[in-house]
Amino acid sequence: MKERIPVEVDGLELELSNLDKVFYPQTGFTKAEVVDYYTRVSPVMLPHLAGRAVTLKRYPDGVNGEFFFEKECPAFHPDWVETTTVPSRNERGKVTSCVVENLATLVWLANLATLEFHTQLSRKAGEDRPDSLVFDLDPGPPADTLDAAWAALRLKEALADEGLECFPKTSGGKGMHVLVPLNTPLDFKRTKSFAHTMAQELEKTYPDRVTSVMRKELRKGKIFIDWSQNDPHKTTVCAYSLRAGTRPFVSAPVRWEELEEAQRRADAGALAFEAWEVLARVEDAGDLLDPVLKLKQSL
Repeated sequence: MKERIPVEVDGLELELSNLDKVFYPQTGFTKAEVVDYYTRVSPVMLPHLAGRAVTLKRYPDGVNGEFFFEKECPAFHPDWVETTTVPSRNERGKVTSCVVENLATLVWLANLATLEFHTQLSRKAGEDRPDSLVFDLDPGPPADTLDAAWAALRLKEALADEGLECFPKTSGGKGMHVLVPLNTPLDFKRTKSFAHTMAQELEKTYPDRVTSVMRKELRKGKIFIDWSQNDPHKTTVCAYSLRAGTRPFVSAPVRWEELEEAQRRADAGALAFEAWEVLARVEDAGDLLDPVLKLKQSL
């Protein structure tokens, strides 16, 4: 029988179970540590989750076990877990997703073995108004994290030429994400078209290192600038989410100077952050992606 531990989070009651189960065998990182990480990172993570339909990536037996994506909020959710109806391409034409508005919901989902949280770019489900634009920089082997960092820096330069500020975060794997705050009335057709054009421009400028085409045979040794994430049906891993790799790495905000320094030192490890490192960084510098939530820009 599962051991269930009743806890109270911000005045709401829930139960935690199997806290000693190891989720990351290489490091011994347990379910209790997953819950603890999300609890401690919640002050900076919750603003990036608020209002957004979330897709859960759940690993009931840890990162070496089976996993599944879950767009539908579990039917047994407590009544204090917010939900929203999202248009879908399924046979029902819709899905009811969880919305993580408070710490109790975040803890409840972590207890369901949710390691990764993937969010839409619109704060309101079904609304054709992305509040940011994202570029997912994906290295095609043997390209690696340093190549992705190089591409992120080139993208920053290109966006600056358009009068736009942008902010980087690691993917939690070998890639990088570049976020462009908008927070102004723009639709997905406009943002997706703009992102595609920017990716094509970089491909023309750096044809040996960058591609805007998804086909794997064209990505070998290059950085694929995935512009297609700017779509109402797509999600991107949320800032501060754990990733299900060999170690508890996080999709972590970084400074541009850190990308430059990692390039200078040829140190890809400088751009890989485990949960404990992210908590220390947050304590030191707060949320490096706070401007993504507030800065108003138009294309």
